[in-house]
Amino acid sequence: MALKILVVGGAGYIGSHMVKRLGEAGVEVVTLDNLSSGHRDAVTCGEFVQGDIADRTLLDSLFASRTFDAVMHFASHIEVGESVRLPLKYYRNNVSNTLTLLEAMQTAKIDKFIFSSTAAIFGTPQYSPIDERHPRSPINPYGRTKHMVEQILEDLDRAHGLRAVCLRYFNAAGADPSGALGERHDPESHLIPLTLQAASGRRPSIAVFGSDYDTPDGTCIRDYVHIVDLCEAHWLALQSLLGGASSQQYNLGNGDGFSVLEVIETVRRVTGRDFKVLKEARRAGDPPRLVADATAARSTLGWTPKYPSLETIVEHAWNFEQKRPR
Repeated sequence: MALKILVVGGAGYIGSHMVKRLGEAGVEVVTLDNLSSGHRDAVTCGEFVQGDIADRTLLDSLFASRTFDAVMHFASHIEVGESVRLPLKYYRNNVSNTLTLLEAMQTAKIDKFIFSSTAAIFGTPQYSPIDERHPRSPINPYGRTKHMVEQILEDLDRAHGLRAVCLRYFNAAGADPSGALGERHDPESHLIPLTLQAASGRRPSIAVFGSDYDTPDGTCIRDYVHIVDLCEAHWLALQSLLGGASSQQYNLGNGDGFSVLEVIETVRRVTGRDFKVLKEARRAGDPPRLVADATAARSTLGWTPKYPSLETIVEHAWNFEQKRPR
């Protein structure tokens, strides 16, 4: 019998790539998404249900009419700046609504959960690269909501046997190699798609926030991990839970950092286009360097990134950018 997985937030950037990966593996996928930031046409296979994880009646109906082997959660709000301006929005959706989902799962006796977490739970790094033992001290509401859910999952494991894997992304990037799926947040806030929009002419320039950091070229360094590789880590985490593994948390990144200027130069090289770069002041809360130590995911899950090259990440994202309407 085929696996059946509920993917909440499956119409968004990472969720839609995960739905595609599950479909390719022969999994029966049901996507639940309220389309507040996702796109219906990004869900390329399986059943689609438009709705919200805050809707307990809908969740109970879904769980009563289908037998799910696990739930994957991609339904969080993710913008750090917005979380500072609108903290209640983030605590309501990322924590309260996730509690509603977890309560419905408990009633339906679904005991396997994959949670999309973030490096933001670590706050300002005390050392780099960052492993799972690094202290968790989030410095913004977004990071705090993800940290809270991780703590809730630990308590539910102890009390009720819910087994969960929390996957802490550093910088998800790239697009499906076919160009069929990619990143299209509105508004967009991530460096690679913003820079590609400048290269394609959809944006007049790209801003560099801070050029006096303690890094080789003075700009912030980040660890970019290909979206396809992230999805593979989710697939391996799911297999581990199905095989009886206990709850775990894993940091996901390539272990190599690239500066803002290196990303900009890579985009120029890949696209063959030039564009205006503006120097702006530092943004509050931007650490100089965020790089993952993904040794645990590699050794325990057997995860090996297929697309570690920044150039490949940019190439795939550029394929998608070129297909977007102007």
